[in-house]
Amino acid sequence: MKGSRTLLGFDYGSRKIGIAVGQELTGSSTPLITLRHSGGNPDWDAITRLITQWRPAALVVGIPLNMDDSEQPMTAAARRFARRLNGRYGLPVFETDERLSSRAALDLLHDEHEHGRRHLNVDEVAAHVILQTFFSRQQSGDSQ
Repeated sequence: MKGSRTLLGFDYGSRKIGIAVGQELTGSSTPLITLRHSGGNPDWDAITRLITQWRPAALVVGIPLNMDDSEQPMTAAARRFARRLNGRYGLPVFETDERLSSRAALDLLHDEHEHGRRHLNVDEVAAHVILQTFFSRQQSGDSQ
């Protein structure tokens, strides 16, 4: 069911985390920022600041899977990150398939560059794609 919640989307990587913000009511999202890991861990202080600033009702984490639905090494790391988000902030965390989000992000970045628009980072654009995918699946009634 579609509501009017604000959500933060995360593209978790081993060195960086792309983050986007989205509105459930409009099904739209915007790339926000890319954070680097600090000492091998997510930059929890920066994530806390974003959660305080945006006050999301829920979080969405992209889960990388292979094209045959099998897991890859980053799958477990992304799921662990999702559990840690839930444990730290007590917010609902939805996992969504992020297959091809980086490819879609690169395509969007190419389009932005062609039109002379602001410089974006592939990780935050991938987070934007992850949120858009979540909203599309939610709208079509697919399970996350």
